[in-house]
Amino acid sequence: MYCLQRLSTLAPTIARGLIRYNKISLRNTSGMSSGYNQANIVILHKSLADDFEKFCNANSGPLPLLYRSAPGEWKCPLLSKDSDIRTDCLQYRKYENGVFSGNLNSLESYTEQLRDMVTFYLGCSFSFENEVQKHGIPVRNVEQQCNVSMYRTAVPCIGMGRFSCNLVVTMRPVPQDKLNAVVKITHPMKECHGAPVHIGSPGFLGIKDLQKTDYGDPVQLHPGDIPVFWACGVTGAEAVSSCKSSLAFTHSPGCMFITDIKNEKADSSQASDIPKVLQISSSPAHYSLVSLHTAEKIDELENAVAVDPGNRGIKHLLIKDELLKSSLSLSHAKSILITTGFPTHFQHQPPEETDGHPGAIAMVAMLQALGKQVAIVTDERALDLNKAILNGAIHQGILKHNVPLLHYKEDNADSALNFLCENGNPEKPRFDHLVAIERSGRASDGNYYNARKINIKHLVDPIDNLFLAAQSIEGITTTGIGDGGNELGMGKVKEAVKKHITNGDTIACDIAADFAIIAGVSNWGGYAVACALYLLNNCEIHERYLRKAVGFPRNTEGNYLASSLPAVKKEENLLSLLVAQGVRSGKTGNLAMEVDGLPFYNTHSDMIQRLLALTM
Repeated sequence: MYCLQRLSTLAPTIARGLIRYNKISLRNTSGMSSGYNQANIVILHKSLADDFEKFCNANSGPLPLLYRSAPGEWKCPLLSKDSDIRTDCLQYRKYENGVFSGNLNSLESYTEQLRDMVTFYLGCSFSFENEVQKHGIPVRNVEQQCNVSMYRTAVPCIGMGRFSCNLVVTMRPVPQDKLNAVVKITHPMKECHGAPVHIGSPGFLGIKDLQKTDYGDPVQLHPGDIPVFWACGVTGAEAVSSCKSSLAFTHSPGCMFITDIKNEKADSSQASDIPKVLQISSSPAHYSLVSLHTAEKIDELENAVAVDPGNRGIKHLLIKDELLKSSLSLSHAKSILITTGFPTHFQHQPPEETDGHPGAIAMVAMLQALGKQVAIVTDERALDLNKAILNGAIHQGILKHNVPLLHYKEDNADSALNFLCENGNPEKPRFDHLVAIERSGRASDGNYYNARKINIKHLVDPIDNLFLAAQSIEGITTTGIGDGGNELGMGKVKEAVKKHITNGDTIACDIAADFAIIAGVSNWGGYAVACALYLLNNCEIHERYLRKAVGFPRNTEGNYLASSLPAVKKEENLLSLLVAQGVRSGKTGNLAMEVDGLPFYNTHSDMIQRLLALTM
């Protein structure tokens, strides 16, 4: 018998020969014939073959099709010179009427039945393990001499004919500082599943316990390791079960067919095809993928809106990549709660300013276009104003759908938890992401101040407490968008606000958001978020990661999303609506077409055009 170290150096034809004559005692082929591709196997009656091929093409992440045999064809000339699919896998699984009925070491006794059956060879993640190791990244299942961990997920594949099942994934622990490297290595290797479909907490995939595998062995994480999940060809076995064929075979998970094809990584120097990993949540751990090109464009948006027309000193508040990380989190979210409203003009009715609502509605428009649930929460006294603004936005065609309008009333210590979660259960949050844009934020003394250090607490409902409560609820992320440091969420940069912003010691918001987007005018931050979401959902790397590599690319939505971007005419109409409702400019108090004392034309209109130029 052979040890794994010796098996790793064997040529594929020799390894297959040893498997054929039962000379290998190992339970999986991970690490064998290192540097050569391995394949998952599905064998079905020829009457099901066309539908299964369609199923593979519709779910190419887990099922990259390498070769489809003719009925009764034992060999695989495109993948190997001397092979016999009846004997050359370590172990097979037999299915009868969709039910697993036993493991087999050979299929030779089924030769007559196999004459009417078609073999599908599908890419396998074992194929990239050698390349990963060559770059100094540990492969824990190889180190621990066990099979890779495999799990059924809650992610449905696209059904075809009689084939319908959920995605199966493999999990490999990867040190956090190696995440970018492992994604860059595997991303071009599309024939062995390509880049990961999820990085971080298994709960996002519906996996409850990493120690309870559905296939394979539990692989132990080392300190500092992050679970990384790839689409898995064992999805094919689940599909076989779903079709309930009278007889079918697959390889036994981990017992792959070893091909003669060397795994060669196809490097790409194009920024649009180089992936980048960013952490978007720590509790629970969640990472996302984006192309370097898209990340750079969003960085340009962040820099564009960070100009300081009021010379407030906001450059000292900037944190790089906050726009990118917030937008990535929003792209993953399903349900978003947005709040705005800064009653700086306390002597007028309404006391709100023209900054905040336009940016909020720009975000709502793009989020709605992406199919997300969006609601707005505001002060009880401002419900009628917000209702009029939202109705106007729908009438003008800026928003496609109604937006639930809520207000938050604090009756007891559990009010925030009950508002954010179903029946106050922190394991069932109603929202994935809270966004505050130009929303007055509570200072350290419990009051709310405008830029002139005037206390406006009597006009502000304690929506801040929703953001505080979200800090202890897993699965809710928060963003604050501001231009002066006294807005909700700016607690993340409060020390810089106290040091560099006029009256900062008094007015600085004490409540931190996970992400703090700084803009010269808060509306600009909202426009930038909308543009960033457009870019992300037109980024092939991010779009594939969102759909977990199942289904087809959503490349037909571009024009529809483009119509939901901010535009000069839209924002002009919205500002006119605000002015008609008596809403005044922030700095001057003028009832005019201006925001923060800056005229809409040639200032705000120019910024919108610049953002669109960077986006399209």
